[in-house]
Amino acid sequence: MTDTVFPMEPTAADAQAAIKDEFAFFSDWAERYQYLIDLGRKLPAFPEEWKTEEHRLLGCQSMVWIVPQGNAAKLDFQAISDSAIVSGLIFLALRVYAGRSAAEILATEPDYIADIGLAKHLSPTRSNGLASLLAFIRETAKAQAA
Repeated sequence: MTDTVFPMEPTAADAQAAIKDEFAFFSDWAERYQYLIDLGRKLPAFPEEWKTEEHRLLGCQSMVWIVPQGNAAKLDFQAISDSAIVSGLIFLALRVYAGRSAAEILATEPDYIADIGLAKHLSPTRSNGLASLLAFIRETAKAQAA
């Protein structure tokens, strides 16, 4: 596994609160999009050999690859996109969910999306892609918890 920066906060709830606080700092969506792009650049390196159809996330217009690792006690995810903004969306999702137990993942709704107004400012294709990413994380957690 490559190095990971996640989890950044002790709990998923703390991560969501931190995201809300950070996005409240910006006065408009142009600044928030730039911040998303900057966050995407902070994703850990993703090995080229993982960029295969096996690891490709379907349901995204952009190319997205995700590799889950771990077990019910601690699930990690490595992911990347060929889109700068989508990479930022991945960063936010991993900040909330990566490095957490399956139980914590399943108990945590992605409230940060509404809290920062993200749903209203994403194109339908990006919204679908984000939904696919979150569904993949939840399905992985369900499989490990079973």
